[in-house]
Amino acid sequence: MSVEKSQTNIIIPNFYEGIRYFGETLPDFDKYGVKAAIDRITGTITSPTDPAAIYQTLLLADALRYLTLQITGSKASGHPGGFASQAEVYAALVMLGHKNILTEVGHHAPGFYSAMFLDRSLEDMGIYTVQQLCDRFRECHGLLGHLSGYIPGILAPAGPLGQGQHFAMAAALLHKDKLFPFTLGDGGLGEPYVMSGMMHFNTAYPHTTNFLPVLVWNGYSQEHHSMVSFKTNEEMTAYWQASGFEEVVLINAKNFDDKNQAGEYVNSTVFSFRKRLEFTAAVLKGIDKAARSALGGKLTIFIIKQLKGAGVHTIGAKSHNLYPKDTLNSPHIINSLKQRSLPIEAWQLVRTNCEYAGGGAAAKTVVTEFELHLPELGELPLEEYSICGEPKVSTAAMGNLVSKVGKLDRNFVVTNADGNAASGLNNINQTLKIIHPTIDDLYHQEPNGQVYEPLSEDACAGLATGLSLMGARSLWCSYESFAINGLPIWQTVTQAMAELRRSTPSTIALFTAGALEQGRNGWTHQRPEIEAYCAAMMRNGNVFPLFPPDANSIQICYEWALTTKNKGIIITASKSPLPVRTTFEMARQGLKNGGVILKEVVGGKQVVFAVIGDMVLKPVFEAASLLEREGIAVKIVSVINPRYLYRPGDVAWDSCSESEANFTSDNKFAELFAGDALIGVTGGALGMLEPIMLRNNCRWDVFAWKRGETTASDSELMACNGLNATALAKRAIELVH
Repeated sequence: MSVEKSQTNIIIPNFYEGIRYFGETLPDFDKYGVKAAIDRITGTITSPTDPAAIYQTLLLADALRYLTLQITGSKASGHPGGFASQAEVYAALVMLGHKNILTEVGHHAPGFYSAMFLDRSLEDMGIYTVQQLCDRFRECHGLLGHLSGYIPGILAPAGPLGQGQHFAMAAALLHKDKLFPFTLGDGGLGEPYVMSGMMHFNTAYPHTTNFLPVLVWNGYSQEHHSMVSFKTNEEMTAYWQASGFEEVVLINAKNFDDKNQAGEYVNSTVFSFRKRLEFTAAVLKGIDKAARSALGGKLTIFIIKQLKGAGVHTIGAKSHNLYPKDTLNSPHIINSLKQRSLPIEAWQLVRTNCEYAGGGAAAKTVVTEFELHLPELGELPLEEYSICGEPKVSTAAMGNLVSKVGKLDRNFVVTNADGNAASGLNNINQTLKIIHPTIDDLYHQEPNGQVYEPLSEDACAGLATGLSLMGARSLWCSYESFAINGLPIWQTVTQAMAELRRSTPSTIALFTAGALEQGRNGWTHQRPEIEAYCAAMMRNGNVFPLFPPDANSIQICYEWALTTKNKGIIITASKSPLPVRTTFEMARQGLKNGGVILKEVVGGKQVVFAVIGDMVLKPVFEAASLLEREGIAVKIVSVINPRYLYRPGDVAWDSCSESEANFTSDNKFAELFAGDALIGVTGGALGMLEPIMLRNNCRWDVFAWKRGETTASDSELMACNGLNATALAKRAIELVH
């Protein structure tokens, strides 16, 4: 270990091990660094204008920059520039006792890890020293390149842009007495979801303002100038005001520059020490104002305007990430670390403040470190319909249960971009009411409803999955054809749930109006790749696509989903009246075993149809009748839970939090699917049939979706894709002869 320090005869505590460079004594440290500015009892500073608090905020900002650069430099990889340009803001939030901090920017991860290290949160994963911090960065079972659910003290994952605000808003909705700031880069401000998501949320929940976007306006994106870099301060302020933000607090580093830096974006770390303190004082005072405003009922935005890369190895877009040449032995990295280095006593002061802030380590205090209390649901009002009776709408049957859940759990929210009524779920609207400032009984609207209906699948999936991640129940409803726009955040959350260190309700989705129902709308409403997306995610270990064949089985699927933890469960069903083919007992067996036999004719050669979906069962039953006339035995199996049909080694179940080790045994699999020939049938993507075909031992073939078309009926659309009785029967005969 190489350590440079001016002090002698000082024993370095374990915490410091690995710090490469220590600085000289700082100006006025004996005046403002004598004791921690944060009170251990209150967890915050006495005043944002306290000179000692301002001084120590600056020390924390430099400590964050130093660690961010050293840990990324240790792997010549990672992203220091964006976080560095707002280090004063993060430091100010901590000094004011706020630790429920999220981010829209996955690239801020090394800065967040630095903060979690300083307040000792990372000790929960065995990281006690700076050397260990560097060793575990971007390593398996360590500190991932982007934030995940595995890291102690981190509230939410961060990776794809357009997601962080949803997590902050969901947390704010559940914890109205706490502030949830989230950093937002100006490079990502161009994501349309960010502003539209916040605007709809504010219209639906005007009194929930305790989330605070922190815009890091540093002039650059990943590889070029940001698209808002040309805006003036007045234009940026007006933009946020026009979007409904009552309070806009903008602190511009350029106003404190005493080095005559060119351009609109400047680097505060090159100011004189006095000017650095003035800038830090403005940030601390501004953050205090913004926090009080947000907690006081005003929609508020805090903006820091400072050059990207301030205080790290370079500036502008070039500071965004490190390359193989940017090692800890590179002269420009060494020089930057030395410039940000602190004396040992300053490191200890920073560490003490971070430990005291907010009442302790984030890993012991932030809201996501505790399970949210959930009201008991008891027995749901299941209604069992008769087989071969009147056709029933599956979604409506589930809607009755959803309505009951909402009545029992006031935190429960249902989201739907295209409207519940369009999905056969108007009973949910009638009972739980659409959240809307306009009261209208005809449309079931009222301000205190529980149905969230923005015209954005991202916003729908975002709030629903955000609530689940934060510990609450929710349901995301979507037309199957439109869900693609919300799947990225759903995937982010489900994969985060796979590694969460706590239990949380599964994120549940209902996808209706599938491709087979949408013939008249043409290919724009026919998106079978959504099922391919879900099929691929099954191997994640905690993702369960469910395909109930009727109104009875959908109730059983939802009942089961509500009992699960840390999973992603997608129920796909039609909104059209369809035959009831299962009893509750059959449905429970089908859910447990992966599938259930709907029809079986024995004798002679037997063809097994493994069917995924409900509407597509129609041509299969017709084909069965044709085959029976030919003397060929038939077995029709409705595949309800394909995830259970995998072999244990096919999926990463054993590494999942709240792991699910249930898999269909070989004997049960044979009971369901053994025959002389097997035909997999799905109205969606072929990939969903994979677990069956991997274990199949007889001749086989598959019938699946090919492409969309405008048709007058579902039968005609299926025929266009070769999914008709004649084609199925013909291929079955070929396979058994």
